[in-house]
Amino acid sequence: MTKKPNVLWIMADQLRFDYLSCYGHPHLHTPHIDSLAARGVRFTNTYVQSPVCGPSRMSAYTGRYVRSHGSTWNGIPLRVGEPTLGDHLRGAGIRAGLVGKTHMVADAEGMAWLGVDPKSEIGVRVSECGFEPFERDDGLHPDSIGQRWSAYDDYLMALGYKSDNPWEDFANSGIDEDGALMSAWLLKNSRLEANIPEEHSETAYMTNRAMDFMEDAMQQEEPWLCHLSYIKPHWPYIVPAPYHDMYGPEHIIAPIRSSAERDTDHPLLRAYLQSRVCRCFARDQVREHVIPAYMGLIKQLDDNLGRLFAWMDEKGLSENTIVAFTSDHGDYMGDHWMGDKDFYHQSAVKVPLIICDPRPAANHTRGSVSDALVEMIDLAPTFMDALGCPPKPHVLEGRNLMPLLHGKDGFSRRYVISEHDYSSFEMARALEVPQEDARTVMIFDGRWKYIRCEGFRPFLFDLELDPDELDDIGGSDLQQHCEARERMEKALMTWSLQHHARITANAELVSRLPLTAEFGILIGFWDEAEYEQATGKPFSSLVPTGPATVD
Repeated sequence: MTKKPNVLWIMADQLRFDYLSCYGHPHLHTPHIDSLAARGVRFTNTYVQSPVCGPSRMSAYTGRYVRSHGSTWNGIPLRVGEPTLGDHLRGAGIRAGLVGKTHMVADAEGMAWLGVDPKSEIGVRVSECGFEPFERDDGLHPDSIGQRWSAYDDYLMALGYKSDNPWEDFANSGIDEDGALMSAWLLKNSRLEANIPEEHSETAYMTNRAMDFMEDAMQQEEPWLCHLSYIKPHWPYIVPAPYHDMYGPEHIIAPIRSSAERDTDHPLLRAYLQSRVCRCFARDQVREHVIPAYMGLIKQLDDNLGRLFAWMDEKGLSENTIVAFTSDHGDYMGDHWMGDKDFYHQSAVKVPLIICDPRPAANHTRGSVSDALVEMIDLAPTFMDALGCPPKPHVLEGRNLMPLLHGKDGFSRRYVISEHDYSSFEMARALEVPQEDARTVMIFDGRWKYIRCEGFRPFLFDLELDPDELDDIGGSDLQQHCEARERMEKALMTWSLQHHARITANAELVSRLPLTAEFGILIGFWDEAEYEQATGKPFSSLVPTGPATVD
């Protein structure tokens, strides 16, 4: 057992915050995730920095806002030289391993420009968010652009599940009553039983690989962080037996939506609602097919986490491992007449976050609930603190959550930020919005949610009076609403004008900047007396006196 704690950082892809029993779901019981909450702190106001996989994850891995790291959408590389959590941990002698998904795209052009071989040790780290890719698998392979055949495909092939695409034909397809193979890319097939036994599904496989990583790290006797990043419950929505028919129409919660939303006069929201995925999920038939499968995927995830936690108990790891559980964004599931994610209602931008610190310092916060405003970028500085890394406030924009975990003062935040680049979406084409303007930013202070939309009026929601976000008051002329809009726009402007790119200004460098006089750079001194009064040192100790000669 290492003296430093280990960290198990679990991330489920596209998991809504309210589809867990500890967050209030009335039908979906998740006892193993609930037990983690009982041993730690459950956060109720955690927000991602973008409601889409790639930029959200890049913010989590860098501890920085989307506007800072520049990876604004899926497929846009994280630039070479952008420091990540894995880089910071490795510099402190911590092994940072990845098991599962990152959605990272390597900056191939940047590496070529710098002469970095992508297959070299440095090239692999740059390509994998600084992590050791113990098992990298983003799903969506091998036919999707930019994806690749994975070790999971090899695993299925070795078991006899042979095809040109075993990931799709077995893990993400079902068999209909006539024996035909039916792809789960089509939502009508979501209720079918996945064409794979549960023990060989993606969720079970990734759980096993996390155990393999931890076993290996124990043998090496080195402190570690394991990022266990599950691909599910992200689409394609299909789950193996017995989870495929655990839930039915009676377990589906009514959608959060109103006719006023559907009839909105806001051009951008109207364009969202006309996109294919939103028109699809606005139909009750689609919800009735997809939500039971989505719930089954979450139930399967919980059962596998129970298996993982029991294994950790058996190996003696639980007593020295901080466990964090979260997701990269939510899923609309028809709420607000929308599907997938990509906007800022709570269904998409708010996520679950549970952190269990087994150390004695956290004993009096066990089972507690925190309503503090938290951002996903806060995890990186929190893990660094736990693992003994020096703080790097000139790089990381997140804030250390350890005071909240240990019941101490020292954490505060006035608002959270989330950003979205919709330049590649149907909305930008429909509205003829140029790439440089196809950007929205959300700022939320715990009551007022303000969404700035370049070229259009803003959105504004009052979550105190309208917790379901059904009434957009962004165009209201009531004084209270005008004042709220002005206040939130001012706060957003203040945030945008802060330093976001000064990552080389480390503490040592900054401490030397005011000392120019000690190096003989004298600016604004009239005579020797002024210098000596300002520095407390004799002028003669700095500048030699007497004639200068030239040989």
